[in-house]
Amino acid sequence: MTSLRLYIAGTHSTGKTTLARRIEMELRATGITVQRTGGFAKRAAELGFSKMTRHTARSTAWIINTTSAAVLEAELTADVVIVDRTPYDALAYYLAALQHRGEQPDPEVLSRLTGLAQLAFFPHPAVFLATVLDPNLPLAAHPGKDPDWTDPAFRRGVDEHLHRTLNAHTVPHIPVPADGHGPAVEAAVETIVTAWTARSAA
Repeated sequence: MTSLRLYIAGTHSTGKTTLARRIEMELRATGITVQRTGGFAKRAAELGFSKMTRHTARSTAWIINTTSAAVLEAELTADVVIVDRTPYDALAYYLAALQHRGEQPDPEVLSRLTGLAQLAFFPHPAVFLATVLDPNLPLAAHPGKDPDWTDPAFRRGVDEHLHRTLNAHTVPHIPVPADGHGPAVEAAVETIVTAWTARSAA
């Protein structure tokens, strides 16, 4: 039986990982096996790829491809795969980095990267949550983080590019405001459990 996918997208420090953990915990309580992928931006940086405001087409392509491979691998052993940071996140960070540097994207490069993200989106996830940045909420201190991590304009740029891209390509998703995490968790768990139950009964 094919695994169900749950995507969680959003700019940094908007509660994505917390959402993923809460959903994972509730799904496991129903007996559903869950795998969670993520952390590929950090791995890319450790390998020497550019990151944050230095993000490039090469680092973007690596993250998209690595995320796709990890999801396919997780589907071998899990009923549900939670994708914490989606291929569309990588695309949004790339566009925000170009904006930060005052550069325009090469249309051909952007088309290819968008195609990679769209290909990774197949099959469509059962649920796609996209957190919405509230710039009025204080950003918690995280020693050791890249200085760009606290740049409010860059962080806002990622959020704007993410939602603009999802809407432009008509990607079905649920916007999750800062005060809407509880309902988002409930909706995601209900959708996944219902879909999984229907598949199991078929």
